[in-house]
Amino acid sequence: MKIAIIGATGFVGTALVAEAVTRGYEITAIARDSGKIEKAAGVTPVSADVYNVDALASALSGHDAVVSSFNPGWADPDLYNNFLKGSKDIQEAVKKAGVKRFLSVGGAGSLFIADGVQLVDTPEFPADWKTGATAARDYLTYLRDENELDWTFISPAINLHPGAKTGNFRLGTENPVFDENEKNEITVADLAVAILNELENNQFVKTRFTLGY
Repeated sequence: MKIAIIGATGFVGTALVAEAVTRGYEITAIARDSGKIEKAAGVTPVSADVYNVDALASALSGHDAVVSSFNPGWADPDLYNNFLKGSKDIQEAVKKAGVKRFLSVGGAGSLFIADGVQLVDTPEFPADWKTGATAARDYLTYLRDENELDWTFISPAINLHPGAKTGNFRLGTENPVFDENEKNEITVADLAVAILNELENNQFVKTRFTLGY
């Protein structure tokens, strides 16, 4: 399988590239600065600006699927607008490139807690994360109207952290997957496993999924 991974130098993107290498994929690793991408067998580093739709479409052409872990950066002073614009531009570039399968990694903020309330709207939600989480939530709303692409939106667990790959986790759709201690967590390595499993199994096409231990 030939896949393009956008945001390949980020926390999630780095794990995605590593997992894709273990599966023997042909990988185009796309980042603002491709010089930061670790060299590995099957990995072709590419520098691209996600806000340049035509150039990005050219980089994406010929792939079986595109996986985006795009984030303009939590320190971006215009994080909300840049997250939305970048996400929409990536979606448009995927279509322009003629790629049908598109997976987009968002956040846990759009998951529903009790009474239909989304996590990002609860009083306990950390203020430092609210802007980015709101942008990811609003992008999911936008993506749900996409009919041309076979898209999937991935919401990581509430507690996404470094750690080993186990391959043992449970999947959900609109609500956090809590364990017996009411915790919802996943390592970034297992998140990468779940995302690439979805790429191979196509279980959640045109919808969102989430996960947890």
